[in-house]
Amino acid sequence: MGSLATLGMALGSAWVSGINLYATVATLGLLGRFAHLTLPGELNILTSWWVIGVALVLYVVEFIADKIPVVDHAWDAVHTFLRVPAGAILAAGAFGDFDPTVKTIAFLIGGTLALSSHGAKAAARPAVNAAPGAGALVSLAEDGVAIGTVSLAAYYPALAIGIVVVGVCISIFLFSRIRKALRGLFTPKEAQGG
Repeated sequence: MGSLATLGMALGSAWVSGINLYATVATLGLLGRFAHLTLPGELNILTSWWVIGVALVLYVVEFIADKIPVVDHAWDAVHTFLRVPAGAILAAGAFGDFDPTVKTIAFLIGGTLALSSHGAKAAARPAVNAAPGAGALVSLAEDGVAIGTVSLAAYYPALAIGIVVVGVCISIFLFSRIRKALRGLFTPKEAQGG
């Protein structure tokens, strides 16, 4: 696998692991098994039937949990401690054949990408879940983004990198809007000029 393909796989899988870790791992494993995709670096371990099986079972659990607002919030809170390190590990694993310095940089960037997508998802979901039925639709869209981006990373790495860049920009925009809204909530009325 070339450098661009490795970069696309590393960035794409790290970013979407922040959205849906189990769909990411299962998709990579299934692509390796059935599409005969050679996964870069140390990611070949994901083609193990045990890894694929566990990822698929956990994906089904997450698929159901994401549709129940109260469970969804708890699930996202717990997964803050899973998705971010997993994104870092996936990115570093993709660069497993490279110099340890490159692998370490990939680890740091992968964790940051997973944090950006997970943070945006976790921050936006309370507002989404407030609208009846919207949570389930957004959850399905998130699954599609995760599976689609990983699949694109396998065959069109430059496109996957573009999706990651757009996703990070959306995350930055959401964080700035949320920060502004929170500042408005906690600023005394006198300081707001009203």
